[in-house]
Amino acid sequence: MKQAIDTFWSIMEFAVPLALALLYEGRARKLAAEGRPVPVWRQVTFGAGLVVVCASVLGPIDDQADKFLWVHMIQHLLLADVASLLIVLGFTGPLLQPLLTFRAGRPLRRLTHPVVAISVFTANLYLWHLPFLYQAVLTDTSLHVLEHLLFLSTGILLWMPLFGPLPKPQWFGKGAHVIYTVFIWLPAMVLANVMMWSDSVFYPDYSKTAEAVGITPIADQSTAGAILMGECTILALGIFAWVFLRWAKEDIERQDLLDLAIDNHVELTSARAARAVAAGRGPELRARIEAGRPPDLPPPPG
Repeated sequence: MKQAIDTFWSIMEFAVPLALALLYEGRARKLAAEGRPVPVWRQVTFGAGLVVVCASVLGPIDDQADKFLWVHMIQHLLLADVASLLIVLGFTGPLLQPLLTFRAGRPLRRLTHPVVAISVFTANLYLWHLPFLYQAVLTDTSLHVLEHLLFLSTGILLWMPLFGPLPKPQWFGKGAHVIYTVFIWLPAMVLANVMMWSDSVFYPDYSKTAEAVGITPIADQSTAGAILMGECTILALGIFAWVFLRWAKEDIERQDLLDLAIDNHVELTSARAARAVAAGRGPELRARIEAGRPPDLPPPPG
């Protein structure tokens, strides 16, 4: 029976990403036919995200994750951070529109609220690092697949407020982006430091396989913590750089719109220009100003 269950999940770990790729490509083709093509770079990043999913749950990484804690940590980071980020970068509003129209997909708007998303992600991170659960997946394939699914899905929720196409709260501006990033980084850093510096072995089920190749359980655990710390630090620095560069770019675009409005004798407030730029509607506003029309853009969703 166990062999049959393991075989089923092995097939599903390949079949599900393949099905998602086919659904994505089908929707992208339909949008292209309607004159709303999905940018190529977004299609590439989505495909790359699925490749990362397959690489982390199939083949040598998955095999070694059952033997070494530090490899298991890499597997989790690939799913929760890397693959999920690439998948979110592949989304556009029109792509997700059919999902949001179904009743089952409507909660997605609430789950991607910044406060909800980061709370769910952090709770999931700590839940699966409880020793009894972290070790239980070594012998329970179904539980292991659930763990992978939750890391990937909560990772997608985590990145949606920063990079996703769904409406964000009006207060979630650049300053909030920085605070949000800190709250991504901080809980992971706490967990990483505990794993790095503790003298206690939290996951003794890995001890035998680690010692078999000459690695002490403490060294295995400390390496896992160091990997978590390094990855989270690089990720946080990358997001900070993106936020500040985007901040500077939007400030320049806002000022250009204000100068253009003055030159064309169109009334435009700094707040309205900033709102349009933040919503990615700067070109639309520019066209209205150049045509001498009032910049009557609707307010952003709250």
